[in-house]
Parts: sequence; C-alpha cells; structure tokens
Amino acid sequence: MTGTGRLEGKVAVITGAASGIGQAASIMFAREGARVVLADVVEDEMRRIVDEIESKGGTAVMKRTDVSDEDQVRALIELALKNFSRLDILCNNAGVTGGLNEIENEDADNWRRVLDVNLMGAVYGVKHVSGPMKSIGAGSIVNTASVAGIRAGAGSNAYSASKAALINFTRTAACDLGAFNVRVNAVCPGLIETGMTKPVFDYARETGKIGKVGNRCELRRYGRPHEIAGAMLFLASDEASFITGQALAVDGGNTCSLNLPGMKF
Repeated sequence: MTGTGRLEGKVAVITGAASGIGQAASIMFAREGARVVLADVVEDEMRRIVDEIESKGGTAVMKRTDVSDEDQVRALIELALKNFSRLDILCNNAGVTGGLNEIENEDADNWRRVLDVNLMGAVYGVKHVSGPMKSIGAGSIVNTASVAGIRAGAGSNAYSASKAALINFTRTAACDLGAFNVRVNAVCPGLIETGMTKPVFDYARETGKIGKVGNRCELRRYGRPHEIAGAMLFLASDEASFITGQALAVDGGNTCSLNLPGMKF
C-alpha cells in the first residue's frame, strides 16, 4: 500500500469498520502502515475491506463485535494482542442514531440501546485497552462523537445525549491516562454521507434537494468519510503527540456560527 508511513509499526483497532467513516479509516490507517483490526456486526462487508487491504500489501484481521457487549469488546482487544502482541491505537467509531422520534414518543429501550452502543461501547474499549497501552507507555484513543454532542439540532435527543456524554468521557479518560502517555481525543463530525445518514441523502435526492444538503455549513456542503478519517489519522499519529482531552469538530464550520452561513452579528 502506498502512503507516508505515518502509522508504521503501529496496531490499530477500529470499531464500526464495515462502512462509512470506519471503513475509510481502516483503509487509510492500513495505507499509512498500521496493522488494522476491524470490528463490526456486518461480517461480509468487513471481509471485503480486509481483502482490499491485503490485496494492496497491508495487514488486517477482523472480528464480529457488538460493542454494547463488554465481553465481546474484551475478546476483540485480546484478539489484537494475540495477533500483534501490542496495541497502539483504538478508534471507538461504532454508533447508532436511534431514529428521530419526538421526545414524547421516545422509547426507553431505544435510549438504552443508543447509550449502550455510542457511550458504553467506548467505555468498554477504553477500559480494556488502558492496561496494554499503559504497559508500553504510549497509546492514542480516538472516539467518534458528533457535533450533535456540542449543540442542539444535529440529532435526536438520545443520540445527542450519548455524544455529549462521549465528549465528556473523552476528557475524563484523558485525565486518567495522561500520566501514562496515553492520549484520548474525539472527532465530532458534522453531516457526512454514510450508511447511518443514508435516509437523509436518499430523501434529498428523491425530492431534488440534494444541492441544499449541507448549505447551513460555512463551507456550503456536506462532508465525506475520508475527511473524518483524515482527522482521526492525525489524532492517532505521533503528529498529535501533545494533544489530549480535545473534541475536534470536523463539520465544515457548522458549529462556529448560528447555523446561518455568513451571519456574524
């Protein structure tokens, strides 16, 4: 695989790797020299990505993992250590939206599912990589949060609450692990075309409104998975060696304004 070797010699676990941002990150990290462990519940698509990485000279393995189950997350980390004897990077990227119900119609089970995947999945991941990373005195954890965790209007109540909690967990975990040279950061994507947001884009195309999608961002467009993966790569790499506890918005400028491009007053 052709790349600049920014992750040469490192081992990276990426959850939610079968599509969208996770897929882009898996391919990008492998191209930059990382040995990649893919995790998702969609095995067929993961296998395709592993085959693609290996066909280009990279190294990748996969494991079906539901991150809401701590035992499965533990087994995922154990697989990475068994195969590669170390673990340098964890990207907690798996997530679900939970739908867009009005608050009076939201179901408690749906709330629990969203929190179990979006928040507790990351909690379990950090818990089980902390020991291996502390033992080598280095590590980078990148959590995929969302602009919905920064401000209202970018997701449902459950989704937004889970991402806000994930941002705060990123900061507290960074404080816990900083003395061991283990960094913990989050990326906060804006509107990105992925499998998760497919209904939004399908509707826009069906109604002839695709040209308006993303026009509330300062860059006047929506984002693409590789643009988030690039931010994740930076935070995972040694180039970000003095950055921890941060939530980086990658959103076309959406959160820097009042959602009205050009309005500053």
